[in-house]
Amino acid sequence: MADELLIEQRGHVAVLTINRPEARNAINRATALAIDAALNDAATNDDIWVVVLTGAGDKAFSAGMDLKAFATGEFPITENGFGGITQRIFPKPLIAAVNGSALAGGFEIMISCDMVVAAEHASFGIPEAKRGLIAGGGGLIRLAKRIPLAIAYEMALTGDPVTAERAFSLGLVNQVVPAEQLLDAALALAERIAANAPLAVRTSKSVVRQSLELTEAEAWELNNEQFGMIGRSADAMEGAIAFAEKRAPNWQGK
Repeated sequence: MADELLIEQRGHVAVLTINRPEARNAINRATALAIDAALNDAATNDDIWVVVLTGAGDKAFSAGMDLKAFATGEFPITENGFGGITQRIFPKPLIAAVNGSALAGGFEIMISCDMVVAAEHASFGIPEAKRGLIAGGGGLIRLAKRIPLAIAYEMALTGDPVTAERAFSLGLVNQVVPAEQLLDAALALAERIAANAPLAVRTSKSVVRQSLELTEAEAWELNNEQFGMIGRSADAMEGAIAFAEKRAPNWQGK
């Protein structure tokens, strides 16, 4: 795997670290390919149940596209979108641990994740309008699904960043913690999720995501279908037996 991305597995949690702090973790072609490959592997690896994505250093989660690399003809886009992530439907829980600024494409990578833990000094924004552009990596698509519409307009149209504190108040991030506690806090959230049945977690994520685009009748149809499927799983039986026997369940993901 390329040096641009560090990969570590802790139990059932994979930690991916964008490792270009000298470039504020900006995304070049090699980094996009590395993230793409790592997420492809995590999606099919039965031993990985949750993924945490973060950046090296304490300045930036990611500054977005590496403009110097782009000027030489590099395109940090794969079939799964900018950075190998922004157009991806990832089946497992994905947590962003935001260690600094998450701006432009970096913000769009962050908002492609399901949950966000932010350092107190982190900031968030899509400043493209200030440069005569629009946020092309999904920020304009996802933002109004995560925060109130009027605030989404404010962020997109002014291009001004918001602080971690305001992002938390808006529901854009799940937790704000001191910088030195960031990775531990993200891992603690990941481990709380990984303590549950992996098939049930993945199915719950899928139903929540799909329901955003469905009518209530369609969402109920999907919900009931998936509830029936999960009810017949080995993990559902194991959960009931473990509860009766007053022990921790031994999940199989089946």
